[in-house]
Amino acid sequence: MKTTPDQLKILSIDIGGSHIKGTILNPKGDLEKNYEKVVTPSPASPENVIKSIKTLVKDFPNYDRISVGFPGFVKDGVVKTAPNLSTELWKDFDLSKKLQEELGQPAKVVNDADMQGLGVVKGKGLEMVITLGTGFGTALLYNGDLLPHLEFSHQPFGKSKSYDKYIGEMAIEKEGYKKWNRRMQKVFEVLKTVFNYDYLYIGGGNSDKLTFKLDKNMKIVSNADGIKGGARLWVKDFAPETTTLEKAQSI
Repeated sequence: MKTTPDQLKILSIDIGGSHIKGTILNPKGDLEKNYEKVVTPSPASPENVIKSIKTLVKDFPNYDRISVGFPGFVKDGVVKTAPNLSTELWKDFDLSKKLQEELGQPAKVVNDADMQGLGVVKGKGLEMVITLGTGFGTALLYNGDLLPHLEFSHQPFGKSKSYDKYIGEMAIEKEGYKKWNRRMQKVFEVLKTVFNYDYLYIGGGNSDKLTFKLDKNMKIVSNADGIKGGARLWVKDFAPETTTLEKAQSI
């Protein structure tokens, strides 16, 4: 029997530099089970990561589709870069195809910040999502639809080689949170100037370490909120004439 939009169960996975997280969602992005996680393996090779995902989901309820947020540049489900895992190990690896083979359901893979963006934005105007974790992730959406992904984190910042190195996890370990917060204030000023966003959402494991007052059009969001974007990756297939957010909200 064909699965209808309101019957979809989506396995939503977020692959991070420190943990791999997962849950089951309904089409509206509501959690159908508790959010669970396992430690990201080392080395984080495709084989080891897929093995960890299979361990994570082995006792999950049944699902019809798979959505994955990956920390790197992904094109049509194929990983092109994985700076915080290992680009050498992941380059040109077809993660969506491999997961479909291993887990037995259709799979979509996108950048992790892109998936978080789909989960948290309001769908009005130009909205930007950043993730503060092992590295620095970014996503841009206009009226609820993803714009082409840019690996903005690899742009130089000041004397640093990249945003990743300037405000990533290694920078915190080296400089401490006080100096990191001063750096984040500088980064936010640049983002406002460059992107002129209507709203900025801040996620990732280090987002709650910000100690200064945010602008009114800035908001901290949780990883649990972001993983809900996995539902919207599939809902759009059932209603192509509307925006991504409208598709999810109409079901």
